[in-house]
Amino acid sequence: KQFRAVATRYDKRDDNFLASVQLAAIRIWIKENESVA
Repeated sequence: KQFRAVATRYDKRDDNFLASVQLAAIRIWIKENESVA
């Protein structure tokens, strides 16, 4: 549910879509690394 816009590609412009994917990846990476530390 958190990344529904990324999965369904609501952003029409490629740069907006890329930014959404990058933000989702960063959030996942931070969440994974918080549990390690």
